Amino acid sequence: MLNDTELMDKAKEAYKNSYAPYSNFCVGAALITEDGSVYSGCNIENASYGATNCAERTAIFKAVSEGYRKISVIAVAAKDGSCAYPCGMCLQVMNEFMKDGRILLEENGQLVSYSLNELLPHGFDL
Repeated sequence: MLNDTELMDKAKEAYKNSYAPYSNFCVGAALITEDGSVYSGCNIENASYGATNCAERTAIFKAVSEGYRKISVIAVAAKDGSCAYPCGMCLQVMNEFMKDGRILLEENGQLVSYSLNELLPHGFDL
């Protein structure tokens, strides 16, 4: 299984495939499922901004489409080196598939780990 640094490296590799002609903000994400499988994704923009998909959701949807329903950890990296906190929509999707998972980010060059509850304290379920 990948360690946190290796997973962040996978997220950084993923942002190379980003399609961000409107914002020029390239983001990559990489995750590990409950059984140790690794999936990555990048942000994909569209001229119709609502059709844009974030890196986190791309990676999660790839894993879910392959039958995985439990994600242990996700790493998120921005090409420009800024800290790429997940948006509310991505956090709510994480709430569906990784309630007890960790979110890895880089802040000032350091890896930091958050619980989902720290970033989305009032996520909801049906």
